[in-house]
Amino acid sequence: MKLNEIKDNEGASKDRIRVGRGIGSGKGKTGGRGVKGQKARSGVAINGFEGGQMPIYRRLPKRGFNNIFSSDFATVSVGRIQAAIDAKKLDPKATIDAAALKAAGVIRRLKDGVRVLSDGELTVKVSIEAAGASKAAVEKIEKAGGSIKLPAVETAAE
Repeated sequence: MKLNEIKDNEGASKDRIRVGRGIGSGKGKTGGRGVKGQKARSGVAINGFEGGQMPIYRRLPKRGFNNIFSSDFATVSVGRIQAAIDAKKLDPKATIDAAALKAAGVIRRLKDGVRVLSDGELTVKVSIEAAGASKAAVEKIEKAGGSIKLPAVETAAE
């Protein structure tokens, strides 16, 4: 093989369609834009425009708000932790924290921390460090002989 012989496989790239180049091309005259009117012209952006009628996004009431201070946790079930231990991706003797879960591929990204939920069963004694956990998940972990370390909850009674 020589550098001057390199080319794409047959059918790997399509030729671009030359629009508006005569009636014989099949894309002449109106160039695939239909007939006259606003949409046949260039520079048209009419998404959501309803011909002067009040648009639906303005007719409908707005509800709720987006709390910019809320925490977004990566959630992990105890069953998923057990599955990772069974697959030898997590070491049950070491402390299981967010970094260990990410390295094992249990969670994709760390976000604001990890919250443990109670779906599934846990049969191995493990030590977990997490940003949060449901009551049922804490019960399951302690029932299996393990422990879970959560951050201290700050109270407003000062």
